[in-house]
Formats: sequence, C-alpha cells, structure tokens
Amino acid sequence: MLSVEELQAILVDAFPGNEVPRVEEVTSEAVLLCLPAAERHGRPGGTLSGPAMMMLADTAAWLAIMARVGPVLLAVTTSLHIDFLRKPALSDLLARTRLLKLGRKLAVVDVELFSRGTTDPVAKAQVTYSLPSTPRPASEAPATS
Repeated sequence: MLSVEELQAILVDAFPGNEVPRVEEVTSEAVLLCLPAAERHGRPGGTLSGPAMMMLADTAAWLAIMARVGPVLLAVTTSLHIDFLRKPALSDLLARTRLLKLGRKLAVVDVELFSRGTTDPVAKAQVTYSLPSTPRPASEAPATS
C-alpha cells in the first residue's frame, strides 16, 4: 500500500507544471483526494464545472489503483460514467474511492464526490481502467518455432 506522500509525488511527477489535486488520506479501503476549488473550476451560477468533477473522479480512481499495485503510470481510463446528483458549491471538492475490482487487465473504481463540510454526495462515478500487461519472465514465455 502506497502512502499519502508517495501518491502525491507520483501525481506531481506525472503532471509536471500543472496544479494537481491533493491526496489527503490513504487506507486499505479508500483514497481521499481534494481539489481546492478556484474560480477557473467554476461555471455560471457559482458552481463547480462538470469537467472539474470528472477530472477529480478520474484522478482519484487512478490513484486508488496505484495505492494498491504501485506506480503503474501507463494504466489508462477505458470508461468513466458519472451521475451529477446535486449542485456543488464553488468550494473544495473531495473524492472518496472504493476499489470494486482489481484484476490482471482491468480495475473498476467507485468514486463519490462531495463538497467539503457536507456528507451528501454531489456526484457519483464509476471508472474502469485498463492495466498494462506485465512482461512474463523468460521461463513463462511461450515457445517459438
């Protein structure tokens, strides 16, 4: 299991020069990630934009997988389904993950988004990642003719 500091370092290294969400907590069951809201994340009506919420859900899922398997930077999103449940305030957005499946080739993560200080989710996402194949040791490689 990777630590808060290790996941934050992976995130900063993977996206150099970009502002990245902040990893707040890592447990055996969940990763908690925070997007400190700024005006650039907003949209008319004083709410967070859908793309900002989707970015946080996708990033949280990616980190939840890495927390368990280590820095698999080439894992890629194959599916992201999100339901927007209520209008979030233009304030810090939190993402809490739950790893539903961790297979050899696919991982499925449930992500709940909520505004800091509230308990009702503002959105719920399910994200599927394709995991890169790991090279087999020579002793397991298929024979060639």
